[in-house]
Amino acid sequence: MEVINHTIVKREDKQLLVITHLSQYLDYVTGFGGLIVPLIIWLTTKDEVQDMDEHGKAIINFQLSLIAYIIIGIPSILLLGLGFLIIGFAIILGLIMPAVNAIKASNGEAPSYFGTFKFIS
Repeated sequence: MEVINHTIVKREDKQLLVITHLSQYLDYVTGFGGLIVPLIIWLTTKDEVQDMDEHGKAIINFQLSLIAYIIIGIPSILLLGLGFLIIGFAIILGLIMPAVNAIKASNGEAPSYFGTFKFIS
């Protein structure tokens, strides 16, 4: 009986990691796609690209957290305008964090999204 060692070699593709982070801006450009496009990229390349699984999970968790902030913020507008602060916080995070993590991805660093709930671990 012959035992063959099957090791999967993942390619390093920092450009795809950066594109995945920056694709979150589709929400601001088209109104949708900031969750769907990174999800598709992550699901199709997580077994082929080095660190894609880690970055993809961070992006999906971040996008789901932004959706949760918006869902919590809209009814909170009626409570002394607290919802405006929550929605503003979500908008600012949504603008800043993808760019910061795209730079981190280009430098080969791990992603870190501030204010993110862990939906996918």
